[in-house]
Amino acid sequence: MFQPFELFVGLRYTRAKRRNHFISFISLISILGIALGVTALITVTSVMNGFEQEMRQRIVGAAAHATITGLGDSVSEWQDLGEQALAHPEVLGAAPYVEGQVMLVRGARSTGSLIRGVLPELEGEVSELPDSIEAGETLDRALLPGEFGIVLGADLAAYLGALPGDRIMVITPEASVTPVGFVPRVKRFTVTATFRFGMFQYDRNLAVMHASDAGKLLRMKSDEFTGVRLKLADTARAPFIARELRESIGFDHYISDWTRQNANYFMAVKMEKTMMFIILSMIVAVAAFNIVSTLVMLVQDKQADIAILRTQGASPMSILGIFVVQGTLIGVLGTVLGLIGGISLASNIDVVVPFIERFTGPVLNPEVYYIDEMPSDLRMPDVVKVGIMSFVLSILATLYPAWRASRTDPAAALAYE
Repeated sequence: MFQPFELFVGLRYTRAKRRNHFISFISLISILGIALGVTALITVTSVMNGFEQEMRQRIVGAAAHATITGLGDSVSEWQDLGEQALAHPEVLGAAPYVEGQVMLVRGARSTGSLIRGVLPELEGEVSELPDSIEAGETLDRALLPGEFGIVLGADLAAYLGALPGDRIMVITPEASVTPVGFVPRVKRFTVTATFRFGMFQYDRNLAVMHASDAGKLLRMKSDEFTGVRLKLADTARAPFIARELRESIGFDHYISDWTRQNANYFMAVKMEKTMMFIILSMIVAVAAFNIVSTLVMLVQDKQADIAILRTQGASPMSILGIFVVQGTLIGVLGTVLGLIGGISLASNIDVVVPFIERFTGPVLNPEVYYIDEMPSDLRMPDVVKVGIMSFVLSILATLYPAWRASRTDPAAALAYE
């Protein structure tokens, strides 16, 4: 024999036809249970990773990576702030913006909205808005100073029933004093284009206009802006870059980054991903510990064989090793099948989900999940982690039955043979 004794006998027991077919059935169920648990765990982890990555990409595409604002209501020296920020090697772009809350009205429909005043020639340096125009004019032609054009999110335009060329009323919360009392300030804008970032939060609630028009609407001076938006080379380093900018620009300005502005989203995603991993790990653990019942029945079935091996000189550790090999083989088969199934399913989630949606309807409601497609990001460290966890649980599940087998008394086992 070129194989170790325990491995040889353990594999021989596995290949041999058992008299008790129920034991074989339980073994098969254990393998399938581990495989399904590992498949589910890899798939769900990949979907959660994809959801987090998709959220990050869409947020940083619509919002600024970092913003510089004054301690007051506005800043007037945005060029100086932009130059100081661009002096940092990891800051790629800077552009001013004006921001405020208004109400948009068209016909009998009205809704609250966030307006953002931008400079079209600089907006492409800090966001993906110019590339996200869905209908109407390009951004530089849609937003001309003094023309009072407005670009609406696609879902916001759909709610108002507004198309490019239509006119809507913009009502600010500030009121004007007239002889008849306080009257809300109203200005008519022309819808010149619509955009779609693919994230409901922005597509439903954001309207963009030229910074000079937004300044007039909000009664700001011509050289005043809400702040400066920045684009960074590495969004993952945004908190560290913001801290370095705060030290170089000074503490008379407030610097925020996208991780602070959207911290609740990513905390919720991280917590959900952790809980889903724990819950699905329990499924793998339950399937793995089915190996215990399989080996307990197998040990009972093989009492005479164990006794004969002991009388021929096999040590208790050898008997233990034989049954550890059997249980481990069940775990390895289930883990390998699960890894193959999980990797295949996670890699083809864009094909599987549309097929399911034919029968169930849309899986993701963009009003709840902010995205309308099922993302997947398969990461090999997660696959390795799941595989190791399943393998370790399988080995642990074999230890007690194998230990009981090693404690078999040959005389008692052969007494009635």
